[in-house]
Amino acid sequence: MKKSISEYTEAEFIRFMQEIRGANKSASDEVLGELLEQFRQLTGHPDGSDLIYYPEDGADNSNEGITETVKKWREANGLPGFKPRF
Repeated sequence: MKKSISEYTEAEFIRFMQEIRGANKSASDEVLGELLEQFRQLTGHPDGSDLIYYPEDGADNSNEGITETVKKWREANGLPGFKPRF
């Protein structure tokens, strides 16, 4: 388990989002809860898992859209971002 968002590339974070959505369909509540807690800790976003389950009207709540929202919010708040791809 990576402990910082700066350890993830955007593509890796999108895969992490896919893991969360997969767990939502087939994993135990405990496993899903752990993934969502990891999401909250990694992103630091004040909306937490609401970005996934209760997005703002008109927000892109696809895996890519959530990743972009997190990226922009962290940048706007002077927080470290994703690891560069190369």
